[in-house]
Amino acid sequence: MKKVITYGTFDLLHWGHIELLRRAKEMGDYLIVALSTDSFNRIKHKEAYHSYLHRKLILEAIRYVDEVIPEENWDQKIADIKTHDVDVFVMGDDWKGEFDFLKPYCEVVYLPRTDGISTTQIKEDLR
Repeated sequence: MKKVITYGTFDLLHWGHIELLRRAKEMGDYLIVALSTDSFNRIKHKEAYHSYLHRKLILEAIRYVDEVIPEENWDQKIADIKTHDVDVFVMGDDWKGEFDFLKPYCEVVYLPRTDGISTTQIKEDLR
Protein backbone atom coordinates (compact mmCIF):
# COMPACT_ATOMS: atom_id res chain seq x y z
CA MET A 1 0.00 0.00 0.00
CA LYS A 2 1.38 3.39 -1.03
CA LYS A 3 0.82 6.03 1.68
CA VAL A 4 0.68 9.78 1.13
CA ILE A 5 0.76 12.54 3.76
CA THR A 6 -0.03 16.24 3.62
CA TYR A 7 -0.12 18.94 6.29
CA GLY A 8 -2.25 22.00 6.86
CA THR A 9 -4.79 23.97 8.85
CA PHE A 10 -7.68 23.35 6.43
CA ASP A 11 -9.82 26.12 7.90
CA LEU A 12 -12.72 27.56 5.91
CA LEU A 13 -12.53 24.49 3.70
CA HIS A 14 -12.97 25.33 0.00
CA TRP A 15 -12.70 23.69 -3.41
CA GLY A 16 -8.96 24.44 -3.58
CA HIS A 17 -8.47 22.28 -0.48
CA ILE A 18 -10.59 19.53 -2.03
CA GLU A 19 -8.51 19.65 -5.22
CA LEU A 20 -5.29 19.34 -3.18
CA LEU A 21 -6.69 16.35 -1.29
CA ARG A 22 -7.95 14.73 -4.51
CA ARG A 23 -4.59 15.12 -6.25
CA ALA A 24 -2.71 13.91 -3.17
CA LYS A 25 -4.92 10.82 -2.94
CA GLU A 26 -4.27 10.05 -6.62
CA MET A 27 -0.58 9.61 -5.74
CA GLY A 28 -1.24 6.61 -3.52
CA ASP A 29 -3.70 4.28 -1.88
CA TYR A 30 -4.00 5.88 1.56
CA LEU A 31 -4.05 9.60 2.40
CA ILE A 32 -3.09 10.90 5.81
CA VAL A 33 -3.79 14.53 6.66
CA ALA A 34 -1.74 16.02 9.49
CA LEU A 35 -4.03 18.76 10.76
CA SER A 36 -2.63 21.71 12.70
CA THR A 37 -3.94 21.73 16.26
CA ASP A 38 -5.32 24.88 17.84
CA SER A 39 -2.23 25.22 20.06
CA PHE A 40 0.11 24.81 17.08
CA ASN A 41 -1.85 27.44 15.14
CA ARG A 42 -1.27 29.85 18.05
CA ILE A 43 2.47 29.15 17.83
CA LYS A 44 2.30 29.88 14.08
CA HIS A 45 0.33 33.09 14.82
CA LYS A 46 -2.47 31.71 12.68
CA GLU A 47 -6.07 32.02 13.79
CA ALA A 48 -8.53 29.38 12.61
CA TYR A 49 -12.26 30.02 12.54
CA HIS A 50 -13.10 26.37 13.26
CA SER A 51 -11.63 24.41 16.16
CA TYR A 52 -9.28 21.49 15.58
CA LEU A 53 -12.05 19.00 16.44
CA HIS A 54 -14.47 20.59 13.96
CA ARG A 55 -11.83 20.79 11.19
CA LYS A 56 -10.96 17.14 11.87
CA LEU A 57 -14.63 16.15 11.63
CA ILE A 58 -14.96 17.95 8.28
CA LEU A 59 -11.79 16.35 6.87
CA GLU A 60 -12.82 12.87 7.99
CA ALA A 61 -16.05 13.26 5.97
CA ILE A 62 -14.11 13.80 2.73
CA ARG A 63 -13.84 10.65 0.64
CA TYR A 64 -10.20 11.25 -0.30
CA VAL A 65 -9.04 11.35 3.34
CA ASP A 66 -8.30 8.04 5.05
CA GLU A 67 -6.86 9.29 8.34
CA VAL A 68 -6.41 12.58 10.19
CA ILE A 69 -3.59 12.99 12.71
CA PRO A 70 -2.66 16.04 14.79
CA GLU A 71 0.15 18.35 13.71
CA GLU A 72 1.48 19.71 16.98
CA ASN A 73 4.87 21.15 15.99
CA TRP A 74 7.15 21.94 13.06
CA ASP A 75 9.56 19.12 13.86
CA GLN A 76 7.29 16.06 13.79
CA LYS A 77 7.36 15.38 10.05
CA ILE A 78 10.22 12.87 9.99
CA ALA A 79 8.69 10.98 12.91
CA ASP A 80 5.27 10.97 11.19
CA ILE A 81 6.79 9.63 7.97
CA LYS A 82 8.55 6.83 9.84
CA THR A 83 5.66 5.99 12.18
CA HIS A 84 3.05 5.86 9.40
CA ASP A 85 5.36 4.29 6.79
CA VAL A 86 4.74 7.17 4.36
CA ASP A 87 5.91 6.95 0.75
CA VAL A 88 4.96 10.42 -0.54
CA PHE A 89 4.91 13.83 1.18
CA VAL A 90 2.68 16.38 -0.61
CA MET A 91 2.37 20.14 -0.10
CA GLY A 92 1.25 23.11 -2.16
CA ASP A 93 3.95 24.69 -4.29
CA ASP A 94 3.86 27.85 -2.17
CA TRP A 95 6.11 25.73 0.11
CA LYS A 96 8.45 24.68 -2.72
CA GLY A 97 11.87 23.66 -1.40
CA GLU A 98 10.91 24.01 2.28
CA PHE A 99 10.55 20.27 2.83
CA ASP A 100 13.32 18.94 0.63
CA PHE A 101 15.04 17.74 3.83
CA LEU A 102 12.45 14.92 3.82
CA LYS A 103 13.74 13.43 0.54
CA PRO A 104 15.92 10.82 2.28
CA TYR A 105 12.74 9.46 3.91
CA CYS A 106 10.14 9.63 1.11
CA GLU A 107 9.26 11.25 -2.20
CA VAL A 108 8.51 14.99 -1.82
CA VAL A 109 5.96 16.54 -4.20
CA TYR A 110 4.88 20.19 -4.42
CA LEU A 111 1.52 20.55 -6.17
CA PRO A 112 0.47 23.78 -7.91
CA ARG A 113 -2.10 25.75 -5.97
CA THR A 114 -5.62 25.95 -7.35
CA ASP A 115 -6.04 29.31 -9.10
CA GLY A 116 -8.78 31.65 -7.99
CA ILE A 117 -9.30 30.47 -4.41
CA SER A 118 -7.56 30.75 -1.05
CA THR A 119 -8.58 31.01 2.59
CA THR A 120 -6.79 34.35 2.77
CA GLN A 121 -8.89 35.65 -0.13
CA ILE A 122 -12.11 34.37 1.46
CA LYS A 123 -11.27 36.18 4.72
CA GLU A 124 -10.44 39.39 2.84
CA ASP A 125 -13.66 39.19 0.81
CA LEU A 126 -15.73 38.74 3.99
CA ARG A 127 -14.23 41.86 5.54
